[in-house]
Amino acid sequence: MYNNQTVSTFVILGFHNIIQYQKFTFILFLLLYIFIIAGNTIIILVIYFDSHLHIPMYIFISILSVVEISIVTTVYPTLFALFLNGKVYISFNCCFLQMYAFDAFLVTENFLLTVMSYDRYVAICFALRYHTIMTSKTSKILICLCWLLGFLSPLAMIIMVYRLPFCGPNEIDHIFCDSSPLLTLACTNSNLDVTMDLSVSSFTIILNSLFIGIIYINILSTILKMRSSEERKKAFSICMSHLIMALVFYGSVAFMYIQLQASYSPEYDLATAIHQSILTPLLSPLIYSFRNKEIKNFIKKQFSSKTIIRKTNYAQRLGRNI
Repeated sequence: MYNNQTVSTFVILGFHNIIQYQKFTFILFLLLYIFIIAGNTIIILVIYFDSHLHIPMYIFISILSVVEISIVTTVYPTLFALFLNGKVYISFNCCFLQMYAFDAFLVTENFLLTVMSYDRYVAICFALRYHTIMTSKTSKILICLCWLLGFLSPLAMIIMVYRLPFCGPNEIDHIFCDSSPLLTLACTNSNLDVTMDLSVSSFTIILNSLFIGIIYINILSTILKMRSSEERKKAFSICMSHLIMALVFYGSVAFMYIQLQASYSPEYDLATAIHQSILTPLLSPLIYSFRNKEIKNFIKKQFSSKTIIRKTNYAQRLGRNI
């Protein structure tokens, strides 16, 4: 049954119902892409150059920015081609490579958010022992585990879909190669495969979201027991950015869960993909830059120091001319 492979190229249709606005949407998504890359790159550079931020909490944020850049770099080239050409032709193997890369980076982000919640838990509930628990070695091990689990978890599903027969049609009603719409093109009854795909995809995310929920229940319990309002305010500021980011990311789980309970819907799948590949990477630099005092202070310090240097150089040149 698995030897009926006749499809060598897939056609990604994308937003075929808004073809008249393709120039506007291309410019819009190009600006979004530039903002996402620039915003996350700034966060990475700030944490790299400021030695005061070389602690696990900020190292995790910088790795999260790397993951966000990787996700949009996997998806956006296809988006740009869709807006320029109306449709994208992609080879069979490249389609599965894109699907694997997107799933791997997404699962990596899932595990990374879980690790970050544990880091906040230790920082608030075991503040005096934080530096002995979250050592540099421990944080490096946790980061490596996030990448390892992220790239190993989707393999079984990718292999299962890759072995299915595809003999036509070959049009993917999506914005990139993803497992759910691809399964509907298989030359076999794929209802069970779609359900399995959605179940496996959502299992690790739901499991990690439950873990994060339990973590934050303990964090909230600890914060409420604090005596001074200043301590409570400081504790909330430590975990608020991560909590907002987790809520944004796991909002896509709601889409996946609703989709799993009903039959497969391209609209729900497209909405989930947009949420994961556009909304989350877009909000990440906003959340971690505007809500983080240390990152904002470093950026302000760099701009102010450069302004002083420019004014000093100008004054020196003016003095020489006089």
